[in-house]
Amino acid sequence: MPPSSQFPVQDSTPAPNPVMAAGGSSVAQGSANAAQPAAPKPKNPNSTQNTLQLSEIRDNMVIMADGSFRAVIACKSINFDLMSSREREGVEYSYQNFLNALNHPIQILVRSQRIDIGPYIDKLIKIRQGQDNMLLNVLMDDYINFIDVLSQEANIMDKSFFIVVPYYTQGGDFNSIVGQSKGFFDKLFSKQNVVTKIDTATYEKAKTEIKNRVDGIMAGLFQIGIQSIQLDTKALGELYYNFYNPDTAVREPLGDFNDVTSMYVKKGQGEAPNSFGGMM
Repeated sequence: MPPSSQFPVQDSTPAPNPVMAAGGSSVAQGSANAAQPAAPKPKNPNSTQNTLQLSEIRDNMVIMADGSFRAVIACKSINFDLMSSREREGVEYSYQNFLNALNHPIQILVRSQRIDIGPYIDKLIKIRQGQDNMLLNVLMDDYINFIDVLSQEANIMDKSFFIVVPYYTQGGDFNSIVGQSKGFFDKLFSKQNVVTKIDTATYEKAKTEIKNRVDGIMAGLFQIGIQSIQLDTKALGELYYNFYNPDTAVREPLGDFNDVTSMYVKKGQGEAPNSFGGMM
C-alpha cells in the first residue's frame, strides 16, 4: 500500500500546467513567446479498454471500474456419480447448508477450455526414447498414435470450476446486483460510473471483508469435500488473459516471470575486511 491516503485506480485527471504561478497568473519563462505545453489527447471512446469492466489487479483481488472488488476461488470437482446413495445425501445436505450460510452473493462459474495436447505427446516421445523394453515400445507407439489422431479429430476439453466473491463499497450487495441485471448492450453504450480513486480506509475494509468471505466459503466447501484455493494476483492475470484470448492462450501461454528476473548487487554498509584479517 502506498503511504498516501489515496491511491489511483483509473485516474484521467490531466497534470497541472507548470507555467502557472501560485496565484493563477501565467509566468513567462525564457521569452514572451514561450510554447505552452500540449494539451492531453482525448481518450478514444471506442477503444477496447473502455469496454473492460476491470481496472486493476492487486493484493489477490480484482478492482472493478465501478469501485467494487472481486476475489476468485478455484475448486476441484468431485465425482458425484460414483458415490453411494448415502454419500450423495451427505453432499447434498452439506451443499444446502453451505448456501443457507451465505449472507452475500456469489457467482459459480464453470469454464470449458480446449487443451493443447502437444506437450503431452512430446513428453511421451521422450519416455519412449529412454525405454529399453521392446514390448513397451510397441505399446507406447500405438498409444502415441492414438492420442495424436484423437487430438486431430476432436477438441480435448478441460473443465475448470471457480467461485467469484464480490464486495460492493457503494449501494450494498443487493442494489448492486439489481443494477447488474441490465442487458449487456445497455451497460456497454450507457455511461458507466467510473471510480477514479479509492481511499485507504475503504480499500483496507474491502481487503478484510473479502478475506472473511473467502475464508467462510472455503470452509463451507471443505465440509462438502471440495478442495479449493484462492487465486493470487499472478493467477488472476493469467485467468483474465485466458478469458480474453481463448485461442491465443493455447498457443502462447503466459510465461513465468520469475525466470526473467536477474540478480542485482547491493552496496554493503561499513568496510569490508581484507584477506589478511585486517580492515581495508
